[in-house]
Amino acid sequence: MEGLASAGWATPQLRDELAGLGNAELFRTCAGLVDDSLNHEADEGVVLHATHVTLGLLDRRIRQLSDEVQDLEGRLTRLVERHAPQLLEVVGIGPDTAVTLLITVGDNPERLGSEASFAALCGVSPVERSSGSRSYPRLNRGGDRQTNAALHRIVQTRLRVDPRTHGYYERHSNEGKTRREIVRSLKRYAAREVFHLVRPGQS
Repeated sequence: MEGLASAGWATPQLRDELAGLGNAELFRTCAGLVDDSLNHEADEGVVLHATHVTLGLLDRRIRQLSDEVQDLEGRLTRLVERHAPQLLEVVGIGPDTAVTLLITVGDNPERLGSEASFAALCGVSPVERSSGSRSYPRLNRGGDRQTNAALHRIVQTRLRVDPRTHGYYERHSNEGKTRREIVRSLKRYAAREVFHLVRPGQS
């Protein structure tokens, strides 16, 4: 919406009115833009009216989609609370991430005999690679990619808000580890934690 308002469609005055507004205020402003009193016979009036109508329709669609997203998030939250509420108590795990993890566990319970098997299923088990005298883990391209992405979201959230994770990152960064190597280790730890929360046979 901001892109359209800042494009050539909008007049300088309209661009100035919308520039710098936060999302909530921007949506409210665009919702009230339609004004049938504009002079449609003048070229500027026609273009401005079309811009107002377009922004108003975009605002309406965004609100509809936002309501649908909130409804779906509520449904997902209730499902997780019913089947594995302990996941929602973990830093970095929201309803969508929890559902992704539960789908993986539900589809492959026979493969979850150990945390190592779950890590392999998620594509975060270490794969050693040698280069001269140095051995180091490389990216594991196997496993379920959606679950791998869910673990990645957990780690990225923890790096932003969790002091323990941030401290772990700083320590290993000072030891010369790259961000990619540290994130791989953190994803492995996240997989271990999830396994013990949802391992087969646990209520």
